[in-house]
Amino acid sequence: MKTAFERPKSLKPAPFRYCPGCGHSLIHRLVAEGIDALGIREKVISIAPVGCAVFAYDYFDFDTLEVAHGRPPAAATAMKRVLPDRIIFSYQGDGDLAAIGTSEIIHAAARGENITVFFVNNATYGMTGGQMAPTTLIGQRTSTTQKGREAKLTGYPLHVSELLATIEGTSLIARTSVDSPKNLLRTKALIEKAFRYQMENKGFSLIEILSPCPTDWGLSPEDSVKWMRTDMMRIFKLGVLKDKFAETSAGGEGVQE
Repeated sequence: MKTAFERPKSLKPAPFRYCPGCGHSLIHRLVAEGIDALGIREKVISIAPVGCAVFAYDYFDFDTLEVAHGRPPAAATAMKRVLPDRIIFSYQGDGDLAAIGTSEIIHAAARGENITVFFVNNATYGMTGGQMAPTTLIGQRTSTTQKGREAKLTGYPLHVSELLATIEGTSLIARTSVDSPKNLLRTKALIEKAFRYQMENKGFSLIEILSPCPTDWGLSPEDSVKWMRTDMMRIFKLGVLKDKFAETSAGGEGVQE
């Protein structure tokens, strides 16, 4: 009988404890599949912060370091410089990377650190109760914006990928999603490409992945996916924002909705 499905070797045989419809489990699998496809499992070290991302060490079957909220880029910088032969990546949420960790990610990018960052954007603080995050949309209701986010009061959503794409030290910056089979395949291709860039010493790569959070959005998993397409992707447009080596590499270009 032909095998249609099997667990990636880079994932432990442990059931996910994420909420129904959460995108983290999908993204974990895509990261694990990319690592297996590239044959780098024995060289990989992942870094996870506080937040829902912290559970990564329960599922990834390779070395994983937990660090303080917002500090993965700093830890990844140190790890890569001490162990340059290892493949170092951080796995961060928007409440982590785009808030308390803003300076960390900007300056790691400015230095052109040869690391890979997977930035999971669900437009809310997922673990701590669904508060407004820097990526929360205008009008989006959260536990701290009961009537919807107001620009005059709390500003506008932070477009992290667009910001980082302007920094000279970055090599690959892209935004993708896990809302459909087509975008899952595109996300996997970009994940693998980001790892390859690090393996080829091409510098800093960040893949932003739009992900649903049904629990904190107050929506069903199905409606969460619809909201991503009608609202979230209208503000956070999918695509490759920067690829310094586009002409000499393959895979992952031209990602669109």
